[in-house]
Amino acid sequence: MNFKALAARFALVVSCGLMTAAPAAAQFWQCAPYAREISGIDIRGNANTWWGQAAGRYDRGHAPKVGAVLAFAASHRMRVGHVAMVSKIVNDHEVLLTHANWSRPGKVETDVRAVDVSTNGDWSMVKVWYAPQGDLGTSAYPTNGFIYSGHAPKGSDLDAPVVLAQHGPTDPRGIFTLANTPE
Repeated sequence: MNFKALAARFALVVSCGLMTAAPAAAQFWQCAPYAREISGIDIRGNANTWWGQAAGRYDRGHAPKVGAVLAFAASHRMRVGHVAMVSKIVNDHEVLLTHANWSRPGKVETDVRAVDVSTNGDWSMVKVWYAPQGDLGTSAYPTNGFIYSGHAPKGSDLDAPVVLAQHGPTDPRGIFTLANTPE
């Protein structure tokens, strides 16, 4: 192979790499720092510690409120738990969540469906929208409850360009669509 052919191949490989590079604004988010950023709840550490850390610092409960953080308990599938902010209440047993690092590693999802599937209707067990399936996931996850922020979420952060997927509208049959969102 001569030098020109080698140089052409190198240029092709470099240009392909540049086309697939992530935009400068993209960020890899973990759930806890992202929930802290958008909810204003100033708790640090793994998500499974948030519920205990909130005691005495923030109100806690078992009813969803916009801006509250749903604290998922640690489980065999989520050893460090998960946290997600309530962005909208649909009804007593359904909310929309905004969270990071759920369907795709490091990505943010806005307004995704979460359903209370607990026996007592106390939000102690939920199913959450899972983008690769295009539906609620097949697993139910234990939660501790909601941590209330005491103020509305930062609206500008919900419009961040790092959004992976957005839960689209529901048709009358209860089928959801994915809305196209910029990456």
